[in-house]
Amino acid sequence: MATPPISPEPEEEEEARELLYEAYNELQALAAELGGAAVPAPAVVVVGHQTDGKSALVEALMGFQFNHVGGGTKTRRPVALHLRFNPRCDEPQCRLVAGADGDDDAGVAGRPMPLADIQAYIEAENLRLENDPCQFSEKEIIIKVEYKHCPNLTIIDTPGLILPAPGRKNRVLQTQASAVESLVRAKIQHKETIILCLEDCSDWSNATTRRVVMQVDPDLARTVLVSTKLDTKIPQFARSSDVEVFLHPPTCVLDVSLLGDSPFFTSVPSGRVGSCHEAVFRSNEEFKKAISLRESEDVASIEDKLGRSLTREEKERIGVSTLRLFLEELLRKRYIESVPLIIPLLENEHRNATRKLREISQEISDLDKVKLKEKAQLFHDSFLTKLSLLLKGMVVAPPDKFGETLINERINGGTYTGSENFQLPNKMMPNAGMRLYGGAQYHRAMAEFRLVVGSIKCPPITREEIVNASGVEDIHDGTNYSRTACVIAVAKARDTFEPFLHQLGFRLLYILKRLIPISVHLLEKDGECFSSHEVLVKRVQAAFQRFAEATEQSCRERGMEDLESTTRYVTWSLHNKNRAGLRHFLDSFVAPEQLSVNTHTGYAAAGLHDQSSGSNDSRQDRPKGDLKSNHSSDSNSSGTVQETRLVDLLDSTLWNRRLVPSSERLVYALVHQIFHGIKEHFLVTTELKFNCFLLMPIVDKLPALLRQDLESAFEDELDNIFDVTQLRQSLGQRKRELEIELKRIKRLKEKFGEINKKLNSLQVRQ
Repeated sequence: MATPPISPEPEEEEEARELLYEAYNELQALAAELGGAAVPAPAVVVVGHQTDGKSALVEALMGFQFNHVGGGTKTRRPVALHLRFNPRCDEPQCRLVAGADGDDDAGVAGRPMPLADIQAYIEAENLRLENDPCQFSEKEIIIKVEYKHCPNLTIIDTPGLILPAPGRKNRVLQTQASAVESLVRAKIQHKETIILCLEDCSDWSNATTRRVVMQVDPDLARTVLVSTKLDTKIPQFARSSDVEVFLHPPTCVLDVSLLGDSPFFTSVPSGRVGSCHEAVFRSNEEFKKAISLRESEDVASIEDKLGRSLTREEKERIGVSTLRLFLEELLRKRYIESVPLIIPLLENEHRNATRKLREISQEISDLDKVKLKEKAQLFHDSFLTKLSLLLKGMVVAPPDKFGETLINERINGGTYTGSENFQLPNKMMPNAGMRLYGGAQYHRAMAEFRLVVGSIKCPPITREEIVNASGVEDIHDGTNYSRTACVIAVAKARDTFEPFLHQLGFRLLYILKRLIPISVHLLEKDGECFSSHEVLVKRVQAAFQRFAEATEQSCRERGMEDLESTTRYVTWSLHNKNRAGLRHFLDSFVAPEQLSVNTHTGYAAAGLHDQSSGSNDSRQDRPKGDLKSNHSSDSNSSGTVQETRLVDLLDSTLWNRRLVPSSERLVYALVHQIFHGIKEHFLVTTELKFNCFLLMPIVDKLPALLRQDLESAFEDELDNIFDVTQLRQSLGQRKRELEIELKRIKRLKEKFGEINKKLNSLQVRQ
């Protein structure tokens, strides 16, 4: 961008500028009253590292001191100076908007404060934050200043960037550096801002502050580069060629696309203004004179180093005053360029205000109980329509405003965690990072419930639990391990799954309650609201919450009944679905016993075979009676072995209360099998219960309930819903406010039209 010409403005142009600033003042005041800014005023954000001299440069640009200046981190909160041109103020008139009185509304002026009190307040805030764990705050200290020597603009002094040393011992400082950098990036990301990038270096290859600025403004298209502390850098140059490179950095080091085509070079005299013995300047006038003297000395020092006189273009880059003139001209052009954009915006505001006034007038004429009742019924039907669409699925409501990621949903609606605080990672959940609402969010919550509960394993079983669950039967003192397994399984299943039932109910109830504000937003977006809209919303919201809470409690009680029945009596056809797996498990620990018995029997048979072979008797020579007798002997032997195994099994289980490994494994297998059956049944029945007895009543029973509630309100509490007298007064007050607003917008539109004509005529003359 070419350098704006610095020349005295003609009288007509000065008059047009004053008119433009006054119009902007009125526009910003109106925008603040309406709750928003129609067109943001041009702003300059000062960015630099610690001790680069940001605050000192801002004070020099303004011509008066207000901030806490010194070594280290002195600015811990952004300081926003909202400057307003006022030819009647010979001295700065300051008001603290956000600060000592706790008023954080930038649109409402605070109490007037002298500069000394403002400086004391800023120092106190910096000291407070220095002892605070956060160290920094993104909340701005907003100061409004009226002065005859300043244009309409906002200058924001940000906390200094930090370059921490590496290493784990510097983690605290590294965290602070990251926080400050994020804060600064947020302040400079707005496209209408001008970035004042300060670099305290004598070599332009060191892009310390530019590294952060270029993350937001890669081409430096809206960045003014300033080299501070020029008076300390000049003595560092030994040759005139070094000074030339410093004043005119080559394009390979610094691209010329930045605002002003080249950097500015400034020096600010050290010392504070005040009456104490430490003060260097007794008044702001002395401070401004010292700034002017410092500029002259810097120019002389550079010319002495170069051995030549500086050109006019070079002088226009040295000193605070030249930087101020450049910024004023730049901001003036920004103001002028925005004028044609403001006029259509004001026309749109004028149309909106006219439409609102017409609607208010129509409502005043329709203040009849019959018509109000019809409107309430229309509101009721529209609300139910929006609620149904949200459950079925829609994309009209903005996800960034109403949607929730899984992390936010867990924070606000609770998590699915059991006795061991088990929780699935987000990456295992589909759509975990998406901002969902309505039916999609309900479906995701149910899917997470299935995944979490379905992945739960049977809790560990101790030997003490097995022995304690064995007890004594009412007719013998043997051990019934099937009963033992059932006792352990149902107890652990009840303790494991009951918390999930309550957590699911709380989560789904939270998701359903979120439908109310989203439905109201859709009603407002479609213009289906009227004067008693808020009263009806509160009534519908209260009725919906009562119905949803009662329905969820009833549904949860049904689920508890199922869980209690499933964990009170074991039905093997229900709890033992995977019999093949259980059989395989049991075979795995009875196989060694079978192998031992089979091996013993095989050895005995082999011995008999050897004896018969040794006698040279052939099988064919044996009588049939002998073969039959031999077969009968084998059968008797096998039966004897089976009886022996049965006796051994009874001895190790029923007759012996000593817990042997085989008995322990048997109980483990049965407990895991029963627990798995309960889990599968719990998952299926719980999901079915909540879909049938929580979700479906919202769809098919809620409309009738809300309609009944509305009808009862019409019969018994009509005055509580429609206070016609109060409604007429409030509508009349709103109508008067709209009429005043319409007149102000009309006056502003005419004023900006006049400014636009005057500026166009000046351009034609030039």
